[in-house]
Amino acid sequence: MSKVTPQPKIGFVSLGCPKNLVDSERILTELRTEGYDVVPSYDDADMVIVNTCGFIDSAVQESLEAIGEA
Repeated sequence: MSKVTPQPKIGFVSLGCPKNLVDSERILTELRTEGYDVVPSYDDADMVIVNTCGFIDSAVQESLEAIGEA
């Protein structure tokens, strides 16, 4: 009898431009298709994905803050 291992719970934050938001939606769709449980809280997540842009200094700072919170 094989044991089914549950997929990790994923927290997700998207920062940056509208194109980045579109990319985030595609990533989230793929994660859900693969069976990952996307959760609304970092506290409930086994891992957190931060999808961001590094071209603008303020975006870099916002990204670092989000990573620090996660």
